[in-house]
Amino acid sequence: MNAIHFIQEYIRHPRTVGAVMPSSKQLAKEMVKPIPFEKVTCIVEYGPGTGVFTDEIIQHKHPDTIFLAIEANETFYQMLKEKYAHVENVYIIHDSAENIKQYLNKYGIVKVDCIVSGLPFTSLPSSISSFILQETAHVLGKEGKFITFQYSKVKRSFFSSFFDNIDFERVYWNVPPAYVFICSC
Repeated sequence: MNAIHFIQEYIRHPRTVGAVMPSSKQLAKEMVKPIPFEKVTCIVEYGPGTGVFTDEIIQHKHPDTIFLAIEANETFYQMLKEKYAHVENVYIIHDSAENIKQYLNKYGIVKVDCIVSGLPFTSLPSSISSFILQETAHVLGKEGKFITFQYSKVKRSFFSSFFDNIDFERVYWNVPPAYVFICSC
């Protein structure tokens, strides 16, 4: 998908797409850096969009690691499904991250090690953001990591109401520059 198609999706769905340009490769590398790929058995991605983070995850994950990518946007979902449907233990789901538990049950997953998120928490309604983060913290438990990015630190205190530990890194090589938040309980 080129930048023009991405911009069109942003214009059609600004609250859920959340950015006018796809994330950079540098941001993707920072997003997956905290994942201990040699140890994880299940990774979930919320809002993979065009698959920039998805590519990095699939490139580094072990073949037997289960990976669920949950995308609400129909155009992005179809593109991701076409691109990754053949990859073993990769499941592309067309739905909202709010329904994470439903898919964990469907695929018999009892433990999620990491959740990577491209969701635009700044533009999502606060009730939806709160529900997603509450479900996320519950699913991850004490040992899991929630990794997300935002274009400012304004949501840091919001994240801290769900997670005890929050670290962040600034990524300048992205349009616009972004912060990667690594959260755990």
